[in-house]
Amino acid sequence: MRFFFFLVSSFILLQSSYAAQPNVLLIITDDQGYGDFSIHGNPHLQTPHIDQLGRSGVQFERFYVNSFCAPTRAALLTGRWPLRTGVHGVTHNKEAMKPAEITLAEAFGANGYRTACIGKWHNGEQFPFTPGGQGFEHVFGFNNGHWNNYFDATLLRGTQPEPTKGYITDVLTDEAMQFITSKQKEPFFCCLAYNAPHSPYQVPDRYFDKFKAKGFEDNVAAFYGMCENIDDNVGRLLAHLDTLKLAENTIVLFLTDNGGTAGVKTYNAGMRGGKTSLHEGGTRVPLFIRWPAAKWPPHVAKPITSHIDLFPTLLDLCGVKAPSGPKIDGVSLRPLLENENATTWPERVLFTHNPINETNKFPGAVRTQRHRLVREIQGSGGGSKAKANDASATPWQLYDMENDPGQEKDIAKEHPDLVKELAAKYDAWFADISSDGLKRFHIPVGHAEHNPVELHAPQAFYDKPLAFASGPGFANDWLTGWTDTKAKVRFDIEVVTAGEYDVELAYGATAKTMLRLSLDMQTLEAPIQAAESPAIPLPHRDELGKSRYRNREWASLKLGTINLKTGPTTLTLEALSLPGIDLKHLKLTRR
Repeated sequence: MRFFFFLVSSFILLQSSYAAQPNVLLIITDDQGYGDFSIHGNPHLQTPHIDQLGRSGVQFERFYVNSFCAPTRAALLTGRWPLRTGVHGVTHNKEAMKPAEITLAEAFGANGYRTACIGKWHNGEQFPFTPGGQGFEHVFGFNNGHWNNYFDATLLRGTQPEPTKGYITDVLTDEAMQFITSKQKEPFFCCLAYNAPHSPYQVPDRYFDKFKAKGFEDNVAAFYGMCENIDDNVGRLLAHLDTLKLAENTIVLFLTDNGGTAGVKTYNAGMRGGKTSLHEGGTRVPLFIRWPAAKWPPHVAKPITSHIDLFPTLLDLCGVKAPSGPKIDGVSLRPLLENENATTWPERVLFTHNPINETNKFPGAVRTQRHRLVREIQGSGGGSKAKANDASATPWQLYDMENDPGQEKDIAKEHPDLVKELAAKYDAWFADISSDGLKRFHIPVGHAEHNPVELHAPQAFYDKPLAFASGPGFANDWLTGWTDTKAKVRFDIEVVTAGEYDVELAYGATAKTMLRLSLDMQTLEAPIQAAESPAIPLPHRDELGKSRYRNREWASLKLGTINLKTGPTTLTLEALSLPGIDLKHLKLTRR
């Protein structure tokens, strides 16, 4: 009887030790491709810490994401195809995710986890589209698509700016380590989203000099240096888990958000295409998952998997029940984690769509275990001006990925029935995920959690000849060329709290003019003085970065006070005389 009691007690203790909720550390990098790691054969750089993470856990050989940043992030946070979440671009508020979506942070937070989002967000700039509005309690980083300065950057702690010291990847790692230390007695979910090695190409000298000495162009030398710096920081993180004795029961995931950029021309693991491409190199990225307590034998999982699978996988592994919400598209990867020879894994069909605007059906792709079907749009950036059923869309291309992994031979004409079958699947899938329609969300104003709130130039609607200073109007850009008094700038806002709001303008101007702000029946007029707003030098390593990523010392002007009623409205700016104004943002502060 005593022996039986001993066995039962031992079993209960064993069950208790494994029943403890695991911690989760999810690491995602920006614009780092499958080939940008030594574990995948890159001969130019070494990533020993990330390689070891992969080899000590489960490596997913065919893991797919979108070929742009924001859609991938929305999918992994929600387990849903990006268009369902409202994300259909990377700027102009098209990257914002519906507040009604249920995120990993909300699911973990509802089950007793402490949650952190550290680094790049890129799914909405104003609350409740921000990480704080989507369930993260600890927030440090930035909300938009990229940052212009990687040294001594001013980042956001919650919604408030905070100066930092040092290189941004090191700073973000320090923050993650501090969060883990402070929450080590509680289960935590930490999403660490590095913004490197996304351009601008800025990196400490010792990393840059190493690759420049090998003869690489400046942008490639910087890019590879940024990759090695990331690896060093992942090493610091993993060592920190060991020091705190948390490694055993912490699920660590490492992945990237789309195909590579600068390194593609030197090594791409034999794949075709990089970021923005619908081919294999644009959407296939690494996924490594390690959880020592689970006793998974290290192995390589070969079935095709997707970003939509991480949400159900993590909830399954952690015993977390998601709050009620929209339909989940992904499936749990647990069978592939537990058994490399999983025999019950179903055949799957995965899809990719490059969301360019509210209407485009293409570019698009279909991936089965063996084949890739691709329909492209001609033009730069993966067809950045694509419309629905665009006449410039190529015919469907079909590739046998087992016998032709580099996609050198289009076999569509030899297999018309397969093309027809997969194209029909894509049509049905796209009709489903876009059935709710797509639109640019109004900018929320008046939330107590985000006051003051800035309305950034890339979120505006505007008339010609106004244009963005750096091209498409990505993050941190401004409107310029205001040389016509008929041209107007408009911000669509959604006021959630009525009241008086102070209005402030960040601008530069070549000459004195008069500016008018109007909404409903109210107007504010203020004289604009000439303001030089000089450029701030940035530590770019390549010449292109100097013209694409620019910071300025913007002038500031208080326009006055307006009274806002709840509901949607439009703020309109117009110049009453020949202006020459550059517009960075409007800031609204509720009194």
